[in-house]
Amino acid sequence: MEEMLEDPPTSAVLLDHCHFSQVIFNSVEKFYVPGGDVTCYYTLTQHFVPRRKDWIGIFRVGWKTTREYYTFMWVTLPTDLNSKSTQQQEVQFKAYYLPKDDEYYQFCYVDQDGVVRGASIPFQFRPENEEDILVVTTQGEVEEIEQHNNELCRENQELRDSCVSLQKQNSDLQDELRKKQEELETLKSINKELEQKAKEQQDSWETELLQLKEQNQKMSSENEKMRVRVDQLQAQLSAQEKEMEELIRGDQDNAEQLEYLKRENSQLLRSLTEQREQQKKLEQTVTELKQEEATALKKQQELTDQNFDLSRRLSENKIIYDVLLKEKERMERENDVLKSENSRLMRYMDLDFDFPPGQGPASDQGSTGRNPGLVYGNPYTGIQESSASSLLSSKRCPACKSDFMGDICDHTLEQQLVQTLYCPICDKSFSATEEQIFQDHMFCHSL
Repeated sequence: MEEMLEDPPTSAVLLDHCHFSQVIFNSVEKFYVPGGDVTCYYTLTQHFVPRRKDWIGIFRVGWKTTREYYTFMWVTLPTDLNSKSTQQQEVQFKAYYLPKDDEYYQFCYVDQDGVVRGASIPFQFRPENEEDILVVTTQGEVEEIEQHNNELCRENQELRDSCVSLQKQNSDLQDELRKKQEELETLKSINKELEQKAKEQQDSWETELLQLKEQNQKMSSENEKMRVRVDQLQAQLSAQEKEMEELIRGDQDNAEQLEYLKRENSQLLRSLTEQREQQKKLEQTVTELKQEEATALKKQQELTDQNFDLSRRLSENKIIYDVLLKEKERMERENDVLKSENSRLMRYMDLDFDFPPGQGPASDQGSTGRNPGLVYGNPYTGIQESSASSLLSSKRCPACKSDFMGDICDHTLEQQLVQTLYCPICDKSFSATEEQIFQDHMFCHSL
């Protein structure tokens, strides 16, 4: 037999037959064909109430306790216990779990307490045509079968007798149960009144208990506050005692410190007197250093003015130098022009003419300063020489009595340059009246 997922509730106590009539099995066959499912029909009596863990088991005849079941199936609870149609129930056993031998078995209804509430008549699992098969048995086997049949008949009669007695007991029990139910109803009404009174009493007790709890809570909170206040006062007292001790020690320390401060004050006074004397000496030294510093600053200012004056003069000289350099270059260019003109004139004066036939050039002694090709000389010679000499002749400045070449004397040119100031860096010109502006302009270039 295959094990079930959950074992049914059983009992190891040897049971009697007093409860077997509460569930009645119907339509139980004498035998069932092996290999087919078996449907078990049963009827619930009026005074039996099924429960969730009730079950129906197949037991071999001769069982003693509910633990000796071969297989079982859980019962199905009816939806309405008061309906007559729901009292007729059935459960189906699968062929796989049924016995394979030809022993006698019976159905038993077992409740969730392990108590048997009903039992069926015995039956077998054998083929349907087994009665038609000729069985050859010995006399001993026949006697054994007859003896077994007699035992079964006797057991069946005992079961019938027990069933009659059980039915009688059941009727008696039903009468007794009815009386008990009436008593139970009376007890329920009395119990209900007692429960009502108990509930009212419990409500009053709960109200009083709630009031007591509130009072207890208030007292507890007040006690807690008092305890906290006592702890705070004790802590304050301890702190005040510690502060008193610290103040006493502090007074002693202050007295010692005051004495120490007095001694230190006298020392500081002496050192202060010495520092004042040193301060006076330092003040005198500082006054002398200030005077020396003023003198040095004055000298530095004078040197700065001189340096600025020299820088200004240097700038002016540099400007004059640049102007003169430019004038020199201009005069050199003019001199080159004059030289080229002079060379051209000289070439013109020395130009040769063709001699007439039969005449030759005159000797050098009689023709000095004349053209040798002319008998009476070159009539333009004096003019050309005078022109050349006039071109190469120098002039004299009436102001400084110095000779100069060209149209402007250097003295006059210097005066003109002094009247006009030129920046050597950016070639910007300034008039003589804008000398300060020119100096500021040059100073900006030097930054």
